[in-house]
This record gives sequence, structure tokens and C-alpha cells, in this order.
Amino acid sequence: MDRPGVSRRRRWVIALVVAILLVPVVAYVGASAYVYDQGSRAGAKCPGDDVQDPTSFTVAGIDTTPYLLPVPQTVSFPARNDPQVTIAAWWEPVATLDAPTVILIHGLNGCRRNGPNLLAAGMLHRHGIAVLLIDMRNHGDSTVEDGRFSGGNDEYLDALGAFDWLRTQGIPAGRIGLLGFSLGAATAMIAIGEEPAVAAIWADSSYAEIREAIRNELTYKGFPTIFDVGAVLVGKIVTGEDIVARSPLEATAKLNGRPIFLTQGADDERIGPRPLAELAAGVRAAGGTVETWLVAAAKHTRALREHPAEYEQHMVDFFGRALGGLPAGF
Repeated sequence: MDRPGVSRRRRWVIALVVAILLVPVVAYVGASAYVYDQGSRAGAKCPGDDVQDPTSFTVAGIDTTPYLLPVPQTVSFPARNDPQVTIAAWWEPVATLDAPTVILIHGLNGCRRNGPNLLAAGMLHRHGIAVLLIDMRNHGDSTVEDGRFSGGNDEYLDALGAFDWLRTQGIPAGRIGLLGFSLGAATAMIAIGEEPAVAAIWADSSYAEIREAIRNELTYKGFPTIFDVGAVLVGKIVTGEDIVARSPLEATAKLNGRPIFLTQGADDERIGPRPLAELAAGVRAAGGTVETWLVAAAKHTRALREHPAEYEQHMVDFFGRALGGLPAGF
């Protein structure tokens, strides 16, 4: 039998060892919670000075006069399967209901009012392609659900809500495509994987796998990448959201021959240079065909602004072929 003094010392030693072992665990969880809180915030109202109107927007270094749009119809509709989330949008129709139509999805902490989004919309619209510009949940004028983004795992329902609304307006499913930038591109990828009736997709600067994107984002924001697993776990506990449940790469196996165009800057500082090749390989591995454009020296989503004429030609040509129905003479 241990003597009382020895027994007390043993308990103190055990308690000390347990404390030493728990300290790094508690520190890791706490740091992961901080990383999740900082890294998952969405900028609710459209942030910054780039809040513009389709009829009079500007983009630095570009004459936007040819791309100015008519006064849009302001519309709203529920996200698919989520009537508590209302999506705000601008509808820029063209002369006929069976014209090709594109749902434009902005990036993280952006909104439909940003100049580059309006520029892309103007490029399409002036060639006879109707455009529906949406604000994803927790962005712009749409419902602020929790003030956070989920890597496309909730946002894809916003894109499909837009698709559903277009169908109620009489737009044929075969004429409807998706166009997304960054988070919007990932959202569009997930959406087309979940909805077989969407006809085509243009994805600019999408990530391939969310975990790799999280590590890249942690590096970009100056956080150690070891917190990627912890941040995902904290997010699941705090919000119930599993941001790794779906991914654009998984969606590449669900295209079933539908047209896809992938573009990315070769010097992308946010998601790294690999996603375009990974996504393209995923499409080909599933037996599909894919068009790609790796833009030399361009950073994240910058190709539109740095090569507007070439961007317009590629994009309009792609949707013209993929969706059909462009006016004669295009």
C-alpha cells in the first residue's frame, strides 16, 4: 500500500502530465476556432467602393461604354429547398425567351454590383445573351443567414434557385448556363453537378478540392496550414455545416457530356496554379471534354480585366455553341 505522501505526489504527477498533454490540444482548438471565425466571414453588404449600377459602371483601364446594360429588372426568389433564404438578383433579358441565358455568380465578399461582374454581364448581353446576376446568401442584398460562406455547399442552392426562377419565366433548361468567379465558380461547379438540367458552365478560378483551397487561403492570410482540419471541425460544430461535403472536383464526374470551360490565371495567388489542371483531368477521366484557358501572368480572376477582348471572344463563343439560339450573324 502506498504511503499517503507518495500517493499525493503520484496524483499531482498524473494531473501535471494530463495538463501538459491538454495544453496543446486546447491551444490548437482555440487557434482553429479563431482561424475559422476570421476565415469564414462573408462580407454581408457589398463591401468597398466598387458598388455600381449596370447602366453606368466603370472598371479601371477599360472603356466600359460598349458594355453598359439597360436598366435591369430587380427580382428575388427563394434558394432551392430553402424558402427562408431569399436571393436578390438583376434580370437583364433579351428579345426572346428562348435566347441563351447565363446565371452570373460573384466571388467571396463580392456582389452583383461589382464592376467586373457587370463587365462580364455586358459582354454577354450585347451579343444577345440574357443574364441573371445574383447575390449569394450572406452577400449583397440577399438574406444574411449566418454571415459566413460554406465553400459552395450552401451557395449552390442559391444558384439553383436562380435556375428554378428562370424556368418559371419560360426559359428552356437547355438554354441556361452558369458563369462563376472564384467562390462563385466553385458554387457553379457544385450546382451543375447537382442539377443535370443545367446546360453548360464557365468557371473562372474555381478551386478543385476545398481542403486544398483552405490551406491555400490560410497561407494567403498568414495562418499556419496545420489549422485546416481544426477549422473545418470547428465549423461543423458551430454551424452544423460540412464544407467538405461536396467539391467541384467531384462534380466533374457528373457532367455527362455537358460543355464546360475552365479558365484561371497562371499566377493565381489565392488558390495556386493547380486547380485548372485537376478539374480538367477530372472531366476527362469521366469521359467528358473540356475547354481550358490558362492565362499567362494573370492573378486570381484578373484575366477578365487584363484581357477583356480575348475574354469576351472566348466566353461568348463558348456560350453561343453550348446554349445555341444566338441571333443570326454572330
